[in-house]
Amino acid sequence: MRILLTNDDGVYAPGLRALRKELQKLGEVVVVAPATEQSAVGHSITLLTPLLIQEILDDQDQLMGWAVEGRPADCVKLALVELLPEPPDLVVSGLNAGSNAGINVLYSGTVAAAIEGAFFRQISIAVSLEYTKVKPLDFPRAAGIARQIVQRILDHKPEPGSLFNVNIPSLEKGPIRGIRTVPQNVAPYAESYDRRVDPRGRTYFWTGPDYGCPDPHPDSDVSALAEGYITVTPLQFNMTHLAMLERMSDWDWKF
Repeated sequence: MRILLTNDDGVYAPGLRALRKELQKLGEVVVVAPATEQSAVGHSITLLTPLLIQEILDDQDQLMGWAVEGRPADCVKLALVELLPEPPDLVVSGLNAGSNAGINVLYSGTVAAAIEGAFFRQISIAVSLEYTKVKPLDFPRAAGIARQIVQRILDHKPEPGSLFNVNIPSLEKGPIRGIRTVPQNVAPYAESYDRRVDPRGRTYFWTGPDYGCPDPHPDSDVSALAEGYITVTPLQFNMTHLAMLERMSDWDWKF
């Protein structure tokens, strides 16, 4: 099996290194990831500057893949169009430091990279690890869990272009309670900004640290993750509102 591995935390992120080691148990892994952290860039791509690339070696001085001066979606697009000699069997994005559940899916560079893989009709999986404390995360253990989830998804032979979002609960909370397949929570998150004034009298804002979902909805990715379950959510990138489209067919569009 040929696996393309990417992320949004950057090619040197410990989560990517740990997941690469585990995915090598499933097949050949090639890394094409951003040269620097690209968290919360969503599905942006680079148009007006060149995409510089550099070969990256692993701890044994063997070619691991490429670092790209671009966004996560750039990395997958460039890998599939230019860098890889043949298409991979699987695209994996992660292991992200922090969950990507609920409305965060829309902002996530991790998920965007997986979506880009699905654009190209590749089975694509985004994997994230929740954290609840500011301390080093146990990426090796989480990567082992992620590899098992990836294998279970592949065992069911999803069709080309299938897209999955996986979140692993914080390992600080105790034993994982199981795996749940749940929908994405689309409730808005509570957000705040800290208003400040710089030494020159200019107003600026810091995004507040308290960022949570006040309406987690039972049986959603947000609530199941909070309860200690691994969540697996199938996604799609066609955002057409089909019910509204059908209703609009009866509208009077005289112009």
